Amino acid sequence: MKFSEVTLAVAGVLGASLSSSAFAIDLYVDSTTQQIYAQPGPNRIKLGTFEKVEETASQKAEMEAIRNDLTLKTNELKALDEHMKEAEQVKVKMDKKGLQVESADKNFQFRLGGRIHADASYSSGDDYLDSKGNHVEANDGTEIRRARMEFLGTFFKDWNFKSQVDFADNSVAVKDMFVQYTGLKPLANLPLAITFGQQKQAFSRELQESSNDLMFMERSLMDVLNAPTVDRAIGLNVASLNKNWTGQVGIYGDTVTPNKEKNMADEGWGISSRWTYAPINEKTKVIHLGVAGNYRVPDHKDDVNDKDLRFSYETSHMSNLNLIDTGHIEDVNNIKMVGLEANALYGPFTVGGEYTHMWLDRKDGSDNLEFDGWYGEASWTLTGESRKYKTGKFYHVDPKKPFSLANGGWGAWELATRYAEVDLTDYSKGGQMSNITVALNWYVNNNIRFMADYNRALEIQNSPLTTVSGGKPDNLDTFMLRGQLYF
Repeated sequence: MKFSEVTLAVAGVLGASLSSSAFAIDLYVDSTTQQIYAQPGPNRIKLGTFEKVEETASQKAEMEAIRNDLTLKTNELKALDEHMKEAEQVKVKMDKKGLQVESADKNFQFRLGGRIHADASYSSGDDYLDSKGNHVEANDGTEIRRARMEFLGTFFKDWNFKSQVDFADNSVAVKDMFVQYTGLKPLANLPLAITFGQQKQAFSRELQESSNDLMFMERSLMDVLNAPTVDRAIGLNVASLNKNWTGQVGIYGDTVTPNKEKNMADEGWGISSRWTYAPINEKTKVIHLGVAGNYRVPDHKDDVNDKDLRFSYETSHMSNLNLIDTGHIEDVNNIKMVGLEANALYGPFTVGGEYTHMWLDRKDGSDNLEFDGWYGEASWTLTGESRKYKTGKFYHVDPKKPFSLANGGWGAWELATRYAEVDLTDYSKGGQMSNITVALNWYVNNNIRFMADYNRALEIQNSPLTTVSGGKPDNLDTFMLRGQLYF
């Protein structure tokens, strides 16, 4: 029995054995068993003589106040304990993925993310004349290429949402705005994701991958065909995204910009599907294969013209210098597209490419058209890291040793190159060109990257531009730099 217990025992003995009149008693404690005795004996040590004292009125009031205070403190402790239990049901954390909040059962989740891409570009050899003989050149300077905030969340475990808004170009543009249901596993327990709202259409690995993960500052020449036709649109997409294969199909309208033409023209619509397979899918070894198809009926802004269907290539996002440009293509009934993908990853090395072929079916006796584009790319992470691969897409490098002067890390360094072509010569105003891009990327840590790109126009046919001496504008060099924050 510990000393506190001895004290309680003493109090008990006193309360039980003493009468209301003053009375003294000697108490002894056994040095071995620590028991209390009223009589002396072997191994018993005298604790002392104790006398009962009657409590005064003030002492009784003081004891009552103490009991009340103890009751109040007990209730406060119980309330605090309940509050702590409720607080434990919501987890808040901040890491490389941004601010995250989730319930203890993970049925409700929320994440705040974003990105900032600050660019600078300079062009050399861009002294050109347009078709009217006016002097034109690429714009050199700086810009905020992307400035996005995104909100992602989960409700009742199976319902997800994403809202991504861009504030670049000193304006507001909706990028992603959709709701997704993931509660179905109808066949062989395979998960399905049903997405409806503004989203990327199911076509092209390069287009599907985030701008945060691209090896180059801008997408390839093949995007001349993809961007106007299979980029983001409002639609319904059904996908099964598994480790070694993915499959998705969707039906889409146009973008979030509403159709408000005075002549009540119908909005365009399209169907896209993309399938990928990875026969080898290990952490540092990947073989990726993919195929995609698209059928689209463009929107009609008036009775005979499709004013928005235009294919062109500008040297950089801020340049406004189009080296090839079809102008607006009229009388298009529908667009059919097929895309092929192949990539390989082995340790710090990646190699691969894509091909897109497009058929434009035209009405009223106009000639049908065929366009195509492709690119091949390769990269080497000089510091040894591998790119990540998941559900049919490649992701950026995470450095093993983030840059730190204190700890000696230098981040991850990546060298990449790409050759690309696009051919629009089947149209009288179209053109053909190829270019090569060399990039050096420095991944400071998991959230910050610096990029440097050099782009060279190699061969151009039927361009709307000429040099001052009347030659082809295929001597253009473009240098671009980017500072990137993403989370």
